[in-house]
Amino acid sequence: MSIENILAQAVAKAVKELYGIEAAPESIVPQQTKKEFEGNLTIVVFPWVKEARKSPEAVATEIGNWIVDNEPAVARFNVVKGFLNIVIEPRFWNSALKHVVDTPDYGTVAVTDKSPLVMVEYSSPNTNKPLHLGHLRNILLGYSLSRILKACGNKVVKTNIVNDRGIHICKSMLAWQKWGNGATPQSVGKKGDHLIGDFYVLFDKHYKAEVKELMEKGLSQEDAEKQSPLMLEAREMLRRWEQKDPEVRKLWEMMNSWVYDGFDETYKRMGVDFDKIYYESDTYLEGKDKVLEGLEKGIMYRKEDGSVWADLTADGLDHKLLLRSDGTSVYMTQDIGTAKLRYQDYPIDKMIYVVGNEQNYHFQVLSLLLDKLGFKWGKDLVHFSYGMVELPEGKMKSREGTVVDADDLMAEMVNTAREVSKELGKLDGIDEAEAEAICETVGMGALKYFLLKVDPVKNMTFNPKESIDFNGNTGPFIQYTYARIRSVLRKAEQSGVKIGNYMTVEPNEKEIAVIQALTDFPSVVQKAGQIYSPALIANYAYELVKLFNQFYHDYTILGETDEAVRSLRLAICQAVAATVKTAMGLLGINVPERM
Repeated sequence: MSIENILAQAVAKAVKELYGIEAAPESIVPQQTKKEFEGNLTIVVFPWVKEARKSPEAVATEIGNWIVDNEPAVARFNVVKGFLNIVIEPRFWNSALKHVVDTPDYGTVAVTDKSPLVMVEYSSPNTNKPLHLGHLRNILLGYSLSRILKACGNKVVKTNIVNDRGIHICKSMLAWQKWGNGATPQSVGKKGDHLIGDFYVLFDKHYKAEVKELMEKGLSQEDAEKQSPLMLEAREMLRRWEQKDPEVRKLWEMMNSWVYDGFDETYKRMGVDFDKIYYESDTYLEGKDKVLEGLEKGIMYRKEDGSVWADLTADGLDHKLLLRSDGTSVYMTQDIGTAKLRYQDYPIDKMIYVVGNEQNYHFQVLSLLLDKLGFKWGKDLVHFSYGMVELPEGKMKSREGTVVDADDLMAEMVNTAREVSKELGKLDGIDEAEAEAICETVGMGALKYFLLKVDPVKNMTFNPKESIDFNGNTGPFIQYTYARIRSVLRKAEQSGVKIGNYMTVEPNEKEIAVIQALTDFPSVVQKAGQIYSPALIANYAYELVKLFNQFYHDYTILGETDEAVRSLRLAICQAVAATVKTAMGLLGINVPERM
């Protein structure tokens, strides 16, 4: 149990005994004591002053006296107005450190047969283009969240819904038919998803030229877009696909297989995976059936033109189209169908959709509809809404080919890591194969950490140059600190130095700061799982290594002659290394044993 929890429970007992006030321990939030005052943690007593009918100073003093008498972890206290500053018994930290060192998978909760099942959907790509920077933030957030939720004691199913049907897919298919000359990924030496993306951009180029030509002949832009021969052909291809035309379906299957091979290669380099992949081509008809079932039950209604709608005005929303007048599905219908299949496949307790904030309204509606259609988790589904990611140059557009490709960005990050590492001498004395593995680890770590350290709800600008820095709040800084600690531990092992008894040592201020940060880790993991924020883990790891580096700078470890003190410091090294590795692992980031 963290010292914050121990203290919160003690304070809750104190106010109950002293004033008869029922204060739930979770409502008591100990804070770090300000540097100008003595203490490790501070309690704000103002919530109980009115009921206690005493001054803030008197309440703080009485609570302080009670916990000194009743909680062995507390050594003494001081009061500044309504703030109760607590000094923790120094030797408490030794026991806390030993608990960290002795606990396998410290900070995480084991999954059991009774653990709730959480499904997390992320990635959700279209099969008409390669993955780009926007996908990267989505995928890394979803994968990290899956790991964090598992660390919080949940069973987790990682899932992906592939948007493999629709007009956008037909655009790439038609462009390949017209201008592809039979090109395949093998014949042109290009990843399949990149090849298909090229044809998507090519379609848009020719389409825009057609629209411009028609407008020059006197048509409005709207009419020109409707009458574009290329767009009419694409729509006809979509109709043929929906009618299961063998020729169109064969082309669709071939081109999609190229894309999937490309996606798999990208996912592998990113270090992410999925337990189950769904395809819209399988789910959209399921959704249609579910909507028609809702129509029969009076949950939906049909308009005169044959379209099917849901009236959500009683829920503070509007009327939502679910089936067009020609009977075709909209995205909402597809999501209902996917939900139906998932519910058949898994006993889901909670469903989390990792989707950008531009879809907030969509998920409000989906939640209501799933609930009305009888999915028990529908009302409580979670839309993990995150902000957009841009580059310093601004927004990206897939149709115009101005997106930042995920593969190119990952390669650039690894190249930059290689250049910076060589420049700083980080790879000196390391053989080529290991050096290359380190560059991959550092480059990918820099990319992932930079995207994950920002509060997910915020829009962000990704700057590749800033992300690869061996100082400051970056992945490489944390990775380098880990490698430095592992070096110390290896040298200790090679010298035959072992961790002995350190329980009699009174840790100094900087040692206590590191140990106190270590005791916070389990509660940080739990909170990150509760509020769906990998950023909490990322910034915790940074603060921990920053405190460790301050300690490392000021005190010798292997050169310490007092065996008990040396043991304490080696135990701190061991605990920090293990905790950093776990924390970075929750972000999907590897840490190198040396660099």
